Formats: sequence, structure tokens, C-alpha cells
Amino acid sequence: MNSNRFLSRALLFCLLAAANTVFAQTSITSFSFEDKDWGVDSTARPKKAPYHGPTPTTVPGARVIKTLELKALLDSNKNLVVIDVLDARNRKSIPGALLLGGAGDGQFFGSEKSRFAAALEKITANDKDRAIVFLCLSSECWLSYNASLHAVEAGYKNIIWYRGGTNSWAGASFELITPQNVSW
Repeated sequence: MNSNRFLSRALLFCLLAAANTVFAQTSITSFSFEDKDWGVDSTARPKKAPYHGPTPTTVPGARVIKTLELKALLDSNKNLVVIDVLDARNRKSIPGALLLGGAGDGQFFGSEKSRFAAALEKITANDKDRAIVFLCLSSECWLSYNASLHAVEAGYKNIIWYRGGTNSWAGASFELITPQNVSW
């Protein structure tokens, strides 16, 4: 009887050790649905309101980045521009982000296009090759998708869409702070 109990405990110990090894080797690489494929087709046209809803996994003319990639970029590239386009009171965002509220509107007309282009020229010192990251709340927010399209249309060549937004950033337990508001 003691040998059965010993074998049972030994087996349990081995199973727990194996499970611990598996979980220790598993690394989380995405947060808050930032890589979820909602089955939405990518489009080169900005989406009109409502802006809350599932987004595509790609955006024409830009590349998509996930949380850990953005963190590594921020740690290594001090020339990176990060623009949050969600216009919300008391908004918290990624450290170093500029708040360009309204830049993700789906209906840009001549004056909005000109003002947006002028704002980007000022922010980037008119460097069309400078890396610009656009973000908003989550993978269910079209504002940063739209802003990415607007920047591509304005001639910027290194546009990065942070699809997961501040929800994914917070999901990774990274700090959120009050962004610098940019009037445009």
C-alpha cells in the first residue's frame, strides 16, 4: 500500500514538473486580441463612422506591429514617432506618444488633408521616411487604421500600425501616461 502511494506521489510530482516546464517555456507574444483575425478585409479607403468594430489584420502601404515589437522599437529607436489618434478626455497612452485627436476620421476633405499633412511635416521635420506608429484603443478601433491610410496618402513611406493599441499595451503591463496633445 505504501508503494502505491509512493508511486502515485511520484507520478503526480513528475506531471507537475512537466507542466511547469511547459508553462515556463511558453511565452506570451500578443495581448488583448491584437493579432485576432476578425475576418475583415483590408481596404485602401478609410472607414467612416462608426469607428468601433473589428479591423483587418493588415493595412495597405503600412506594416502592422505587435506590443513586444513596439516595445523593442521604442527601446532602440529614439527617432520613432508615436501618434495616438483617439480623441478622449483624460486619455492615457504609450510613453512618448503624441495625441493627434481626430486624425483618424474616415471623411477627410481638402482642408483636413492639408492640416494633417502639415502636422506630420512639423512632427517629422518633413522626413517622409521617418517611422511613424499610429495607434488608438484596440484591434476594434478603426481610427488608427484610417490615420495610417491618411499618412500613406500624404506620401509617408514608413508607416506602422499598432493594431492592439493602448489595451494591448496595458495588457502587457506596460506604463500608460498622459500624451502630449498636438493641435492641428
